[in-house]
Parts: sequence; C-alpha cells; structure tokens
Amino acid sequence: MLVRTLTIAMAVAASPVVLHAQDFDLKSATHVKVTYMNDLDTLHNKILQLANAIPADKYSWKPAPGTRSVAEALMHVANEFYYYTPASVGGTPPADFGVPKDAMAKNEKISAKADVIAQLEKSWAHTKAQVAAADPAKMGGKFGRWNVTIDEAAFAMTDDLHEHLGQLIVYARSVGVTPPWSK
Repeated sequence: MLVRTLTIAMAVAASPVVLHAQDFDLKSATHVKVTYMNDLDTLHNKILQLANAIPADKYSWKPAPGTRSVAEALMHVANEFYYYTPASVGGTPPADFGVPKDAMAKNEKISAKADVIAQLEKSWAHTKAQVAAADPAKMGGKFGRWNVTIDEAAFAMTDDLHEHLGQLIVYARSVGVTPPWSK
C-alpha cells in the first residue's frame, strides 16, 4: 500500500498540472514532524489495544484464503514500524534487521500473541526513536529514500497505517471483539 501511495504521489507530481513541492522552513517542518509523531502515537496505541483485546486463539483467524491472519496483519504493522516509518523521515531499520524483504517475511511468521505484542512494542520504540532523531532542518525540500517532502512522507505513511488500523478493526469485530475505545 505504501508503495502504491508513493507511486500515486509521484505520478501526481509529474502530471502536466503544475504542482510545486512545499519548501518548508524549520518551524513548518518541525510542526509537520510533531503532528506526524502524534498521529503515529495514536495509531500505535489503538493497534496495540486491538492486539491485546483479540484473544490468542483468534490470532490465526483470517477472513478468507489468501489474506493475512490477525497475527500477520499485526506483524505487518510491526514491520512498517521497523522499516518504512523510519525511512519516511530518512531513518534506518534496526541494525540487526537484515535484508528488509527477508526480515519482513520472517517477521510475518511470528504468530503467538505475546510475541506479536512484544514485536509491536519493540518496533514502536524503534520508530519513535527514529522520528524523534529526524532533523527538521533537513526536511525543507525533497529528502530521503523516496525523495519526497516531509508532508508527503507523513501523509503516505499514516494513510497506510490508518488503512491497517481499519483492517484490524474489521478483523476484531469479525471475531467478536469490540475495539476498546468504542465501548
């Protein structure tokens, strides 16, 4: 989804309509970074609440063949916190993460509830540190792996994570769990 969102953003930027990248001053880039972190924190908290509320015996549940199970969907989010979210601010995955494609495939096989929750917490700590360490002074124009502005990076990443939150809400309700914040 992130790749699709970034591809769309790049296509729009290359369209015949003249669009200009926002040149952020330090104050504006700092504001976007802080707002981005607040949204990421809200996403993490809600996803973790769902992870804790869904019974362990439902972690293998999936809505249909060929889709992710509850555990796989949660581990997909953990992978995004390990890799894509840090990359969105010019950061890096953990030093021991390994080759992203291989590490993500391996991580999505983690299925025990306690292990999944531990990975969500560990990956969140990594994302939080990477976003906190991002230098707003270097986010004034295009930057990072995808050569995007800080607002484009934040919108693309949180758009994708909000989609996964929605997916997990549906998964939770499908196995009889009401999201804790909506009781």
